[in-house]
Amino acid sequence: MASNSLAVAAPGIVGKNFADGCWNEIGPETFESLNPARFDEVIGVFPRTDSSGVDDAVAAARRAFPKWRRMSRIARGECFDRLAQLIKRDQNQLAELVSRESGKQLNEAKADVIEGLHMVQYVFSTARMPHGEVVASEVSEKESFILRRPKGVVAAITPWNFPFAIPLWLLGPSLMEGNTTVFKPSEDTPAIGQRLIELIEESGFPSGVVNLVHGFGDETGEALVRHADVDVICFTGSYAVGSHIKRICAEDYRKMAVCEMGSKSAVIVCDDARIDLAVNASVLSAFKTTGQRCVSAGRVLVHEKIFADFSRRFVDLARRIRFGDPLDTRSFAGPLINDSAVEKTLSYNELARQEGAKVLLDGQRLTTGDWARGYFVSPFVYEMAHGSSIRSIREEVFGPHVALIPFRTIDHAIEIYNDTDYGLSMSVITEDYRKVRAIREGCEFGLGYVNLPCIGAEVQLPFGGVKKSGSGHPSAAALVDAVTHKFAWTVNYGEKIQMAQGLAVEVAS
Repeated sequence: MASNSLAVAAPGIVGKNFADGCWNEIGPETFESLNPARFDEVIGVFPRTDSSGVDDAVAAARRAFPKWRRMSRIARGECFDRLAQLIKRDQNQLAELVSRESGKQLNEAKADVIEGLHMVQYVFSTARMPHGEVVASEVSEKESFILRRPKGVVAAITPWNFPFAIPLWLLGPSLMEGNTTVFKPSEDTPAIGQRLIELIEESGFPSGVVNLVHGFGDETGEALVRHADVDVICFTGSYAVGSHIKRICAEDYRKMAVCEMGSKSAVIVCDDARIDLAVNASVLSAFKTTGQRCVSAGRVLVHEKIFADFSRRFVDLARRIRFGDPLDTRSFAGPLINDSAVEKTLSYNELARQEGAKVLLDGQRLTTGDWARGYFVSPFVYEMAHGSSIRSIREEVFGPHVALIPFRTIDHAIEIYNDTDYGLSMSVITEDYRKVRAIREGCEFGLGYVNLPCIGAEVQLPFGGVKKSGSGHPSAAALVDAVTHKFAWTVNYGEKIQMAQGLAVEVAS
């Protein structure tokens, strides 16, 4: 990939791959990481890893696997305890780097780092917890166990929008269960990915247990997914890429794919909702992280009785949102991640117009003053009656683009919510918990909230959706099922053979 001609500042970080405990010098093919709020600032230059570099990292992980899996679970946990202390030590510097490289407002960047810390703390807390199950047998002289063993080498391929937390969602449980890993951060946020691996190295994880490769998805990521010695691929990103990964894994019986993909999440505002709470929850859901969360609300479904009042207040608040330098604490949100994201968002704004949207707030690229140096786009808000053929209210945009859709009844709201190929997150704003139950039981989703935004997951809970939103739950205990093999182990303490189901034990002569 050619360097951006606007990038004139000297690079601050020299990117390197990390394999078998060694940092490898940058190769001839490189790419730049730019600050999306000031795209003339180069964060660093990183290696564009080819298949041989992937081979080295995977081979290191495979060599390290036998010793790591046999290490005491408590000793593995101690590595995470040390890592937690290092993250606490450096959390302010980490947050600043997240903000500069991903464009996330500084408070959100701090939350990203703290979420990663929480995952490390959660994983460490499991080190001394009961592990496995004892299951009753039909035969009193027998005892049965359910145990787990790690699957082997786990590849973690992560997105840019949570560049610190999501890698730890995937790496943490995988490593705690005894797997070794190869980590490929997003090409948009390689610097924070590299900094995480530096902390992991400092915390004393043995050589080869965690390895790092930089590069692009269609090159480095593809080589990693197809590698014969990779047993599990944990991926968070788009449906297009996730479905491609799942097809590759379907052709190889040894591979498991855990893919958390896109969404068209929504807030459902009932007629009895507290209107101020509903507006605030909906604005946070739609525009925090500039709409660049997989759980961001691209739709707000509002009961027709309160639609006019709600839409007026929503638009008034959205109009006053401050998009600016993510390091400026007065900013509500920062830029989009790159020029492709800008073009996609603006194309969906135009599509909504073509599909008959009533535009309430016309989002545009911001090109004056400091905005001209970054990928800034203002909120686009529109009213649209539901229709199954309308693409703009059914497809993921990943930008500050939101449809306000009126509904008549709870059943109608459920129908609208489900009429998309995705099913990740939702929120219902109401004072009537009978409505809450109807919506909970009727909607197809993985994360649900009541009187809250549809963003804000916590690490101890499963995170994942249905339909095109993914398979598997790449967070906390829910990931363990994907990165371990569960097996049964039965022991006979009697002096004779006794079989279940009354099976005869006499051997015919």
